[in-house]
Amino acid sequence: MRTNPFYDAWVFLIGATDEHKASGVGWLLTALFLALLVATAWIAYKNWKQDPAQRTMEHLATWFMRVMIGAMWFQGSIWKLPLPVSGGFEAATRPIAEYAAFEFHRWIAKNIFIPWLPVINPLVYLTELSLAVTFILGFFVRPMGVVGMLFVTQLWLGLYRQESEWPWLYVFLIFVQGFFVVTNAGKSLGLDALIARAPFAPFKGEGFIARVYRKVT
Repeated sequence: MRTNPFYDAWVFLIGATDEHKASGVGWLLTALFLALLVATAWIAYKNWKQDPAQRTMEHLATWFMRVMIGAMWFQGSIWKLPLPVSGGFEAATRPIAEYAAFEFHRWIAKNIFIPWLPVINPLVYLTELSLAVTFILGFFVRPMGVVGMLFVTQLWLGLYRQESEWPWLYVFLIFVQGFFVVTNAGKSLGLDALIARAPFAPFKGEGFIARVYRKVT
């Protein structure tokens, strides 16, 4: 049960939410999230210090919004635990079979998503955790932003006919991540900006990983 945004944020930061407790690894999730916050602050500081072009309100605002969306994905990933199938994820997936906008989507939910929940749940958790890490650190943001847009599009269409849902919420989240793609938000006080200025292995040189990274970011 939510109280107010400030208290709830504190409860989340100290790992005292019901989702943390139910996950079975709440202490580890809390440590990881705090480590990500420290890391993004250090990365932003290094960018700010090394590159005068990064010292703008636009870059600072983009960084803040990117980190907050990353925090949203991190929080959302927690109730996908414990694996292989969490009660919360199952309860959130079953309505797609009834409320998806299109019949083929409802068929997929009934015949693939639900029967294969022990496979789908871990994949969804890893996807959401990856989006969280990507956005908080500002690493590989453009391609992962596209992944995030597609991920939310599935939710938008999958829950479109459920009366308790407001479809525009998902549209807004698609647009926010689209903004990260268009503006290359990882290069606003992010790790992508550090790598662009001073590449290091395996992102340096003409190796396969370096070439792919430069192409997609």
